[in-house]
Amino acid sequence: MSCPRLAWPDDDSHNGELYEMHRVGGSTLVDCASDFTKRDRANTRGSTVRTVLVVAAGGLEHGGGIGRQMGYFLRAQQQTEQRLRYQVVDPRGPWYLAESPRHVIGAAIYFGRAILTLSRACLASPCVAHINVAGRGSTIRKIILLTIGRALGLRYVLHLHDSDYAEYYRSQGTFLKKLIATMFRRAAAVVVLGRRDLEVVSQLLQLSKDRITVLHNAVPDPGPNPDRRRIPGTPCRLLFLGHLGTRKGVPDLLMALASPAVKHLRWQATLAGGGPIDEYRNLAKDLGILDSVCFPGWLDEARASELCANSDVLVLPSYAEGLAMSVLEGLSHGLAVITTPVGAHLEVIEPEVSGILVQPGDIAALADALVRVIQDESLRNRLARGARDRFLEKFDVRGYAARLEQLHADLFTPQLDHLKPVEKELKS
Repeated sequence: MSCPRLAWPDDDSHNGELYEMHRVGGSTLVDCASDFTKRDRANTRGSTVRTVLVVAAGGLEHGGGIGRQMGYFLRAQQQTEQRLRYQVVDPRGPWYLAESPRHVIGAAIYFGRAILTLSRACLASPCVAHINVAGRGSTIRKIILLTIGRALGLRYVLHLHDSDYAEYYRSQGTFLKKLIATMFRRAAAVVVLGRRDLEVVSQLLQLSKDRITVLHNAVPDPGPNPDRRRIPGTPCRLLFLGHLGTRKGVPDLLMALASPAVKHLRWQATLAGGGPIDEYRNLAKDLGILDSVCFPGWLDEARASELCANSDVLVLPSYAEGLAMSVLEGLSHGLAVITTPVGAHLEVIEPEVSGILVQPGDIAALADALVRVIQDESLRNRLARGARDRFLEKFDVRGYAARLEQLHADLFTPQLDHLKPVEKELKS
């Protein structure tokens, strides 16, 4: 199977449609383009500029799901009243440090620049920070940054993105646990992706739920796709989006596709993402399904959206997630979604209405779900309609942007030590 000709991550020309990004040391300054810039300048002339530093490892371009979510937020925010000025700060650089020891030096330079950017911003004008944090190195970097920031009087939102932060926290020693707890407890607000993480943070870190906001990830509306109806006789188009690895269930997906019940049906699968691509291509070859599986590598946002628009089914059989962006992107494009009930997925997917849920590691159940959506076009169409309806109900990034910008604006009012949690406004 030949892969579609799609662009790679360094092709970010689509970003210029909505915002300009200027590299400033270890940061990216996000300014509104054309008319939005003029309006922002007009609105802030004669008044104090209030800056929000958005700290995200890898920035918008190389930050994985976190960078993509922050990029969606910033572009949606540019369509609003423009009360705040946003600056993206990258404390790591475009590398994943596990890939090569040589990346550590570059990452250290980015981290030093991030410290300098944060310090200058705190001293130059009123500012707050939106700190995106996950486990491992992300937590260590943020502890250091925020120790400095707090000394300068910085107020911050701590936004937790992790597939299983409880496991990471429990595996640490007493001293690091104390530093983590301090980082969370001294935040003006904590944002989590779902109710599971609400319980984790409140119980493990002994943080009052009144200071925790549940804010599900959200994605832009690509608009309805009336041309998706499959031509009779053409294969069902299956799509996986994410880092290729065991945690995302890629071996399980390939084995399910190679099962006797699925292997000889009419389908084509695209597994798009970074990771050990050759390893999984060889596995697909050994399983006898390579002719039906394509591995285009990691795609930028525009090309991933293009791929969604030309697919029928989104499959993500993960073992652990916070709230997968690819699931939301599948909903927004009206795809039939097959995923697992991990993280906040149960708060997003209504079984048999907006998707199909299978237990992690249950290859037989995954194969059965694939058989159902491949063979039954009416089921696939019903799930697609339910997915699109669910997206429109709750996961459009415009609502997300309004809530998050208001949270940031509230931080500039010192007496508001406890922010109203979004959790109370949510329903399944």
